[in-house]
Amino acid sequence: MTNETQGIADRTDEQWQADILGTAYQQRTLPLGTDPDGEGEIVATLVRYLPDAAAPAHEPTVLYVHGFTDYFFQEHLAEHFAARGHRFYALDLRKCGRSRREGQSAHYVSDLALYDAELSEALRIAREETGNDVLVVAHSTGGLIVPLWLDRLEAAGGSAAAGVVGVVLNSPWFDLQGPSYYRTVGTPIINAVGRFRAFAQIPGMGVSTAYGDSLHHTRSGEWDYNLDWKPLTGEPVRLGWLRAIRQGQARLQQGLTIGVPALILRSRVTKFARQHSSAVDVADAVLDVKQIQRWAGCLGERTTIVPIDGARHDVFLSSEAVRAVAFAETDSWLDWLAAYRKS
Repeated sequence: MTNETQGIADRTDEQWQADILGTAYQQRTLPLGTDPDGEGEIVATLVRYLPDAAAPAHEPTVLYVHGFTDYFFQEHLAEHFAARGHRFYALDLRKCGRSRREGQSAHYVSDLALYDAELSEALRIAREETGNDVLVVAHSTGGLIVPLWLDRLEAAGGSAAAGVVGVVLNSPWFDLQGPSYYRTVGTPIINAVGRFRAFAQIPGMGVSTAYGDSLHHTRSGEWDYNLDWKPLTGEPVRLGWLRAIRQGQARLQQGLTIGVPALILRSRVTKFARQHSSAVDVADAVLDVKQIQRWAGCLGERTTIVPIDGARHDVFLSSEAVRAVAFAETDSWLDWLAAYRKS
């Protein structure tokens, strides 16, 4: 480790434990108390990357936030940012991945604002340990959760004042995909029924393995991850959770003020499919990219939108050549952000 990195580890060893990703990674449990949704004691888990050899951390610290049916396993993402001079942290939200406890419903929350607790604590720790402000990188559902959080930070005194310098959203979930009636007559039904049958599962949602087959190395993909934490069919979609999502999307579509510049990466095309095919490997098989484009202007600050040819739903899990383009676009925007902050 560099002297700086070793200093970070030495200051907080008693709070950090070895992580499943290996010796360069450590995890820290963030206690969150009793679940407001009635599923016992809850925690979040913060992961940090401490490579043996890292460039000086002259760039903002990165805080990564995953999506639905997801957790942090993208080591190549941490390595890329570290090579640029960023310290890297990732957050497994409550009831997700490392943070899920026995008897808890995966990813379930009744209000997306509940995530403010772990997001704000992760931000505090990352800033305190590294001495740098933070760039937030978020994927899919995380790409909805994070702007809503930043909007509340901005209203409470400013997201920039809280230490956030910018946000990179990787295929953010800004609207409900599928037929238009899902978003018209369907939404009031979700709101009404989701209040009283919050944990009821919605039959048929999230059962396709096409996207998972495209990713996992035991199928057609190149990525190795825990199928208990990121199952090929996706986690069950519960009415109360979808109600919270639709309320969050409605709030975003009214217009937010996140207070910092944003980069939005997305695939150029969508390909919904029940079964895997080569077309799924070069498209977003989860979200409608036209919806991402439509609502991208609702963040309320300077926003750069970059469609990536051949990208998957998780742009950074695309094929090697495609993710190289995504990293190049991200690096170019980060160079712009650095100059913009100095201007």
